[in-house]
Amino acid sequence: MTDIDKSVIAPRPRKGRGTISNPDGRFESRTYRRVDDGWGSADDGEEDRLHTTLTPDKSKSVIASNDSPDVGFKLSINPYRGCEHGCVYCFARPSHAYLGLSPGLDFETRLFYKPDAAYLLAKELGKPSHRCSPIALGINTDAYQPVERKLEITRGILQVLRDFNHPVSIVTKSALVERDLDILAPMAEKNLVQVMFSITTLDPDLSRRLEPRTTAPRRRLDAMRRLCAAGVPVGVMTAPVIPILTDPELETILAVSREAGAESACYVVLRLPHEVKDLFREWLQHHEPLKARHVMSVIRDLRGGKDYESTFGTRMRGTGLFAELIARRFMLACKRLGLNRRWRELDTTAFTRPSGRDAQMALF
Repeated sequence: MTDIDKSVIAPRPRKGRGTISNPDGRFESRTYRRVDDGWGSADDGEEDRLHTTLTPDKSKSVIASNDSPDVGFKLSINPYRGCEHGCVYCFARPSHAYLGLSPGLDFETRLFYKPDAAYLLAKELGKPSHRCSPIALGINTDAYQPVERKLEITRGILQVLRDFNHPVSIVTKSALVERDLDILAPMAEKNLVQVMFSITTLDPDLSRRLEPRTTAPRRRLDAMRRLCAAGVPVGVMTAPVIPILTDPELETILAVSREAGAESACYVVLRLPHEVKDLFREWLQHHEPLKARHVMSVIRDLRGGKDYESTFGTRMRGTGLFAELIARRFMLACKRLGLNRRWRELDTTAFTRPSGRDAQMALF
């Protein structure tokens, strides 16, 4: 071990942040480490003063197309890059490396927002070449993360979709979606919207450590009830299912979600692509040291002996005995609770392009 290795300052958890460290992205040519220079700078608390920054994203288009065979949508919109929710397990973290930033703390503190998203969406939907297909909103990062309360970019997108009678599906870990019931309820009457609430755990302490800035699990269930009461179809995603840590809660999450009004359910087994595997392993060592080896052992069993396997068809569920057990438990619980008796197909036939003054207003 070199003198530099001995003086490297080990990262420590920060209140309200999911990951512990901020490693350089996989495309960077240099690696930086914080070291103790002997002048007391290691104790100045500077590393704890970490604030969220917002930068405009000047994308020229807002609708992304997808041809992956194991996801249920062709089109998606992500109003934000990076996510302040800070979920340590987020599969989207590696995307920050394309911006020259870290998938670690940068992902949850250095955010990019699309101020022209509603305008760009109206232009794209107005093109004769657009073919209506349900748009998945907030798939890569949550469309209702905390900054949405102030920026209202997601709300603007929903207003445009409403004006065009365009179907949309939403996945969120936030109760902020209640704010937009004035838009969602009328769309639901036309079978144009469905909201899926992602619930990983019902344990508030574990949730605070795994996904520190998300809405509390029980509060998500309250939001599910309110949307259901307003006529908006709701469902639950038990995602991700984390072996040992959260998989014992699978049936309970489905049961309380059903009681809150969920009519559909799905699940995704924990995915650890690229840098996420190291960030998650680091989180385990700090927060669940007694379970860390067991958790990673089962994950490798799910992934053919590796930390992650990206093959289409198995990446969402895994393979092997544990994967089969999770699938069986999920199927039996859904059958017992009456979930997924029918899968809602949103209406694509009502899509219309506004004309005249309405078309101009849709651009603002």
